[in-house]
Amino acid sequence: MKIISLVTIICCFSLIFDANAQTEYPPHIDGAEEITYKTVDGTSLNLWIFTPEKHKSTNSAPAIIFFFGGGWKTGSPTQFVKHCEYLSARGMVAIVADYRVKSRHGVHPNVCVSDAKSAIRWVRENASELGVDSDRLAAGGGSAGGHLAAACATLPKFDDVNENKSISSKPNALVLFNPALVLATTDDFEKALNEKIGGLVERMGPKPEDMSPYHNVVGKLPPTIIFHGTGDNTVPFISAELFTKKMHKFGNKCTLVAYQGEPHGFFNYGKNSNAVFIDTVNKMDEFLVSLGYLKAPPKTFIYNN
Repeated sequence: MKIISLVTIICCFSLIFDANAQTEYPPHIDGAEEITYKTVDGTSLNLWIFTPEKHKSTNSAPAIIFFFGGGWKTGSPTQFVKHCEYLSARGMVAIVADYRVKSRHGVHPNVCVSDAKSAIRWVRENASELGVDSDRLAAGGGSAGGHLAAACATLPKFDDVNENKSISSKPNALVLFNPALVLATTDDFEKALNEKIGGLVERMGPKPEDMSPYHNVVGKLPPTIIFHGTGDNTVPFISAELFTKKMHKFGNKCTLVAYQGEPHGFFNYGKNSNAVFIDTVNKMDEFLVSLGYLKAPPKTFIYNN
């Protein structure tokens, strides 16, 4: 297996989590610049921005923004800190975003989508100050956060009415980890799965089809990679298969990487001695290299096991 040693280095220096850092809200995240991208109803929503060494505002670096998972109800921006540390070391501006969730703000998922769109729009609007290439702005996330990233690429609704819609909230690439992509019933699902999806109606708030990336796939969507476990009982693997198939039908680039028997959340840092975390980060790196967002790493960074 090919493994980028930089991932291993990050893991070795981060084996012990600070439990308080994972539970406090808003979190304190070392090594990142904290900036408010939106204030609504007295709540400040922040971005934590990791930049490459010697990065300047005059640069035009590729960037990626990650959205945490938690069923649109809970979760922490800290979830993708290790991904950001890795990608900033590789030359990208890497960002974790906060957004409103039900447990803290009493909102439905459509509000989460609105905040995600606002975050991407803010980064693009401020690209020159951040040293970011606004045409190489990827989005990523896990579970509900993966839904938000995909929603920004596919859903025509839920933009904040107070924002400048001439600035696109659509990412240029997607990196998705067991994302929720099918949020309304479909003839391609078995009856049991449709019943499970049908239970989301009250939870969604708006019409489920309007919130479902699968139901809003069209042509000219961003190139996408999806990491998904076949043993996922929370977000069925078949949903990723259906989304990938529909993306291909409309001529979009979409790669589904299956992990046999892996459950929901399998990709997270700190699980299973980080073996799968390392593998998914390695494949994420290769995907971003293929798009020209990253340079192929020097051979000294890679070893074969």
